[in-house]
Amino acid sequence: MGDTRSPDRADDPVVTDPDKYHVVLENDRVRVLEYRDEPGARTSAHRHPDSVMCTLSGFERRLAYDGGSRDVRMEQGHVAWLPAQVHAGENIGRTSTHVIFVELKNSTTRPSTHPDAAPA
Repeated sequence: MGDTRSPDRADDPVVTDPDKYHVVLENDRVRVLEYRDEPGARTSAHRHPDSVMCTLSGFERRLAYDGGSRDVRMEQGHVAWLPAQVHAGENIGRTSTHVIFVELKNSTTRPSTHPDAAPA
């Protein structure tokens, strides 16, 4: 019931890379993380639940997954949905990275069927 993430989980990015990830808000529905790094910085393998990512700076990075990797380039101001995933990252660009992640926590609440609850 409730959140399956625990602050002491070994694959929690706040635990694996506390110099880069910081909790800026947490309640029973979401956890908001701020991420910052510099060119050449790497993260340890860690887990993200379903999240919304808001890029506050443009960046280039390599994401390493079990069995592969891919390079991504994000522009400043990009907002994207990120499905749950496990990866490690490396800043392969020439700029620092500054990102906000809004992580969704598990909920036992039934989805609303009221028309006002749907996104516009």
